[in-house]
This record gives sequence, structure tokens and C-alpha cells, in this order.
Amino acid sequence: MPEFSKDLLALIARQDGVVTRAQLVAGGVSPAAVRWNSGRAWRVLLPHVVILTREGARPRQRLVAGLLWAGDRSVLAGATAAAAHGITTADPRGHVHLVVPAPLSSRRSGFAEARRTLLHDDGVMTRGPVRLSSPARAAVDAARAEHTEGARSAILIEAVQRGLTSVDDLAEWVHRLRTRDAAALRRPLEHAASGAWSVPESELLELVAGSVVLSPAWANPWLEQPDGSALTAPDAWFDDVAMAVMVHSRRHHAGADDWDVTVESDADLVAAGVVVLGVTPRRIRSDPMAVLRRLERAYVAAAARPRPAVVARPRPVDRRRSIG
Repeated sequence: MPEFSKDLLALIARQDGVVTRAQLVAGGVSPAAVRWNSGRAWRVLLPHVVILTREGARPRQRLVAGLLWAGDRSVLAGATAAAAHGITTADPRGHVHLVVPAPLSSRRSGFAEARRTLLHDDGVMTRGPVRLSSPARAAVDAARAEHTEGARSAILIEAVQRGLTSVDDLAEWVHRLRTRDAAALRRPLEHAASGAWSVPESELLELVAGSVVLSPAWANPWLEQPDGSALTAPDAWFDDVAMAVMVHSRRHHAGADDWDVTVESDADLVAAGVVVLGVTPRRIRSDPMAVLRRLERAYVAAAARPRPAVVARPRPVDRRRSIG
């Protein structure tokens, strides 16, 4: 095992134990020593990139390795960057996605893939040894790579609802894409702009928007009793008749107890005199017209009773340019 200089040790520490062959040689390690230790004491992660151990690389070390392999001007992108920003619906599927500016060319090796881009991102973020695309670009690139509208919508909705970016920032990146790529993201962008917190909610809002019976629905409004005490926020709210719709999905609940609590959380609305209807994502997709007819019948019945003194305020969707 070669001895490392103080400066080289500091560099290795900054890069989480991942280093390139060129960095080792520049730090005083002979090319022969690099060759000898690679595959023996050190694990080769990507061409000319090693981790100074035989143990497997941790997730962040794989990100650092990808950046070192792709070069100083590379940035983590797509699902990799989106997941690093905290978007749980973005799945890199074991790959490290990067972008490199033109005139550098696209290439891939092992778990890393670098894609050439002509688009400038002024929101690149640096976290230690890791460089990330801006949240808006990461979300849009991750959504563009998905094969279904539902998966694309889920990423854009989560990016907005987590406060990572704004609808306007997402829209700007969608508009900067080629026409063919942008077309697949127009409806997912509309879903993110609707204020829905999930894909089933956005599908519900889209369904009721086509009704000639129902009034305009509010997504996830703030509700209060006359004394100011808060009520459960429904997924969709018809304010003129105080009717709430809840989308109940087992997907987002870990166990039976969590599911029971979710279903029973509507009780405070019922006690306040609100008409509450529950729907499921499966029913919305398999028989949307039946769901709509049920909602319309309940709406007409709710309009025939005195409206309870529930105070509702619409929840605004942040369309402004995000900061940071």
C-alpha cells in the first residue's frame, strides 16, 4: 500500500475515498503502484476511478465515482439528481445519470451514463463532492425518462408538493425541451399545477372538471370550524355545498393500522356536517363515469340541505420561481 501525501489524503477525504488514477499520480503515487493496487487493495468502480478499499461502494460513493468518471463539468441529472433532492417517486434503477455540456459527447460505462446537453442550468447545487442539477431540471428530466403518464405526473407533483421547486420552474424546463419531448410532459405538468398531492387526486380533479353539475373543485383546502379549530383537509372540496371527497389508497400506507387511521380521519368532517365521499384510485380509473355520477348525486343531495358553517380557504399552488 503506497504512502499518501497530506494533500492527497485531504483530497481522498473530500471525495469519500473515491479517486481517479490521474489524481493519484498527480499526488505522488507511481503508475505502477496504481496498477498493482487496483483490483487488489482497491476496487475499480469505473474506468480510471477507484475506491481505496475492497468493500462495495456506498450510494454517495457511486455518485462521486460517476462525477469523477464523467469529468469536472459533469452534473448529476435525471432520476439520480431527483432522488438526491428527495423525490421518492424518481427511481434511478441502480444507474448514475449525469449530463455534460457540449461539445463533450454522450457515453456510458458500467452503472454510469453521461448525456450531452445544450441546455444551461443556472441552479446547479453543490453538496460536498456532489454536483446536482437544479430540482426543476432534475424532476423534468426524470419525468421525461419515464414510460407512463402516471409515473411522469407523480414525479412532477411530488417535486411541487415537497416545496423543492415551483410550477413555473417546471414549466420553464418543459418549454426548453424539444417539442416531441415536451409533448409528453404537458399533462403531467397540468397535474402538478392542479394542487393535487398525488396522481389519483389529479385524476379525480380532472374527472370532476368535466361535470356540468358540480361546481369547481378546490384541491386540499384549509378547513376550519367557526371557532377556528382545524378540520381534516379533503382531497377535493365543493365549497358551495360543503362536500368533501377523499381518495383512499392503500399504496401510501404501510399497514392495517395506518390504513384504518386514514379511513377514520374523515370523522371530524362528518361531525361538522360535511358530506364526505370516499373513492379509490382503482375505481377512478376503471369506471370514472360511475364515480362522477355518484359524486353528482351526492352534490345535488348536499345542495338540498342547509350548508354547515364550515370555513374553507383554497390552498394556493406556488407558481412562482423558487429560490435556492
